[in-house]
Order: sequence, then structure tokens, then C-alpha cells
Amino acid sequence: METKHRVRSPCVSVCALDEKDICIGCHRSGDEILRWTIMTNEERQQVLENVARRERGSLI
Repeated sequence: METKHRVRSPCVSVCALDEKDICIGCHRSGDEILRWTIMTNEERQQVLENVARRERGSLI
């Protein structure tokens, strides 16, 4: 897979997990952060959808 076509990480370099194992910076779970580099673009897109829901407070 070419790098230019990969879904970009939502990391904002504010790395700290809250009590629910969600990063306070990018809103990914600890598991999502650990697996990001081996995920397919489809999996990454699903993570970004989860992140958007977490940011809105409807999924944690």
C-alpha cells in the first residue's frame, strides 16, 4: 500500500489515556492506537468514525 493513500492518524501529540482507556488527544482507544500501524484503510476509517462519535460524546 502506498503511503500517500493511507488513512492518516488522528494523533495530535497529546497522548494520555483516561479512565476508560480513551486517549484525551485523539479519542482512540489504547487498542486502536496500538494496532493503527497494522490496520487496513477500511479498519482505520472505522476507527475514525468511532473517534468522531467519541468526540460528540455518544460512544465511549
